[in-house]
Order: sequence, then C-alpha cells, then structure tokens
Amino acid sequence: LLTVPVIARIVSGRLRLEDYQRLLLNLRQQVVEGGRWISRGASNLGQRHEELRSLFIRHAAEEHRDYRMLEENYAATGGERAHIRSAPKNVGSEALSAFMYQAASQPDPVGMLGAMFIIEGLGNKFAGPWAEAIGAQLRLDPSALTFLRYHGENDADHLEMFDRAIGLAVTDPAVADDIVRHARIVARLYRLQLEEIDNV
Repeated sequence: LLTVPVIARIVSGRLRLEDYQRLLLNLRQQVVEGGRWISRGASNLGQRHEELRSLFIRHAAEEHRDYRMLEENYAATGGERAHIRSAPKNVGSEALSAFMYQAASQPDPVGMLGAMFIIEGLGNKFAGPWAEAIGAQLRLDPSALTFLRYHGENDADHLEMFDRAIGLAVTDPAVADDIVRHARIVARLYRLQLEEIDNV
C-alpha cells in the first residue's frame, strides 16, 4: 500500500493540496456505498446468523453518514461540494463496489467479514498517522481532517466488533477460507482504488 503514488507522497512529505482533494473525492465515492452494502449483507444473513446480522446492522448505522465528513473536509480545503457529490467512481472504486454488492447479495454472506477487516484495519492502522502527516505538510485547519482522524480513533472499536463477529461466524474451515478469500480480493481492489486516484 505504501508504494501507491498518493500514499507514497503522504509518507515522504511530498503531498500537494490537489492530491489530498483527489483522495477525499475518491474515498467519498466508495464510502457512500459502504453502509448500503453492509445493510444488504445483513438482509441476506439467515436466522442462524441472527446475532451476526445485528452486528452488521449496527456497523451500517454507525458508518452510513461518514461520507458527509469527506464532503466537509473537501469544502474545508477549498473544494466545491457539488463537485465531490457528482464525481463518478474511479475504476478501482467501481470494481470494489461491484464486488461488495455481489458478495452482499449471496445467501449468508459471512465472507464479507474479510472485506470489513481490510477496510477497518486500514483505518485503524493508517488513518491517524496519515491525518497528522497531511495536516503538517499542508498546514490544514483541523476541520479539513475530521474523516481520517475519526477513523484513526474509532476503527479500533470496529475491529473489536469484527473479532466478536469472527467468533460467531467461523463454524468450519470452509467459512474461514471464504473470509480470507474476501479479504484478499478487497485488499487488491482497495489498492487499485487508490492507484486510480492519479488517473482521474
């Protein structure tokens, strides 16, 4: 992940304001879908996964408005709200979104936990340090960094929920393999989404 151009610029202190604006814009198009595919996954979990369905619903409720923070951050950097709201998904975001909706539409889509682990794990590990680096490099007001800071602080709680969900979901090796498979796919697609920021 650290070799993706936009992330490499954050880490090496070479980020430009337009890079950060493109990052916000492209993340928004993925984040706006997150609560929707989690909700769809919850609706396809059967009765034997009732407690897991409750965790999915709670997670969707906590995250379904996160895209608004991205809009606020974009506006705080001088970007136009109409632009971030109307921009299309990039190639990677399209692929990620399509895969997640397809996965969520399956009966008992327990494998989605692998996808959630990748997305929440990235937030937990990187969002806080990225926010600090971006703020320092671009001398931004804190109002322009709330999305990354929020996820740096709160995704640890989401990973605790993930651990609980894994305990509920993994009933045999086939389920574990499916979770790992989803994690591997989403890791590749998430990287593609970030790579495509430089191609928009």
